[in-house]
Amino acid sequence: MCNAAPVNRTEIEITLNRGRADALEMIAAMDEEELRAPRTRSEHDVDSWWSWADHFIHISLIERNFNAMIRRHLAGEQGMDRAMVDESGKALRPLGDIMAYVHELTESWKVKHEGKTLPELVRISSAIRAETLQLLSEIDDEQLQSKIPGAPWSDGTVGGIMAAHAGHWKMHRNWAQEAQPAEAVSG
Repeated sequence: MCNAAPVNRTEIEITLNRGRADALEMIAAMDEEELRAPRTRSEHDVDSWWSWADHFIHISLIERNFNAMIRRHLAGEQGMDRAMVDESGKALRPLGDIMAYVHELTESWKVKHEGKTLPELVRISSAIRAETLQLLSEIDDEQLQSKIPGAPWSDGTVGGIMAAHAGHWKMHRNWAQEAQPAEAVSG
């Protein structure tokens, strides 16, 4: 039995839906030029710039990977990706190693989806969000409260990690809004 505070699945779903609506409304209001303009420099490749479209699809990769982590955990397997934890599966690798892995992974996802239309990006991300909501519907309250060993997100519980997706978009939105676009840096 877990000692974590009770997790409110209704609040998780509300948080997920509000975050998703915020992302969709913001992206849908952009014209193609704004959507594709370089906003932030890649953390993996200094010659690569991320647009609003790249930030939008990035959050879906992380959501997909978190869903897989949760499913592994609930199946009794090591939840955390092996690239992020030491041999015990309980301690995180050094932060620099983790971030290098994450930045390489996310840059490859960005490259894979570059040039896709906004409707296609929304379709891809909608399918992943549907998986998240399906997973939420399958998990009982005790499972929502279970902690994934080594998970540094939120409070480390399955429910906390699921709810973190809305905050992930807000973080990327803030980075892209505060960034000095590529033309300002090069001009």
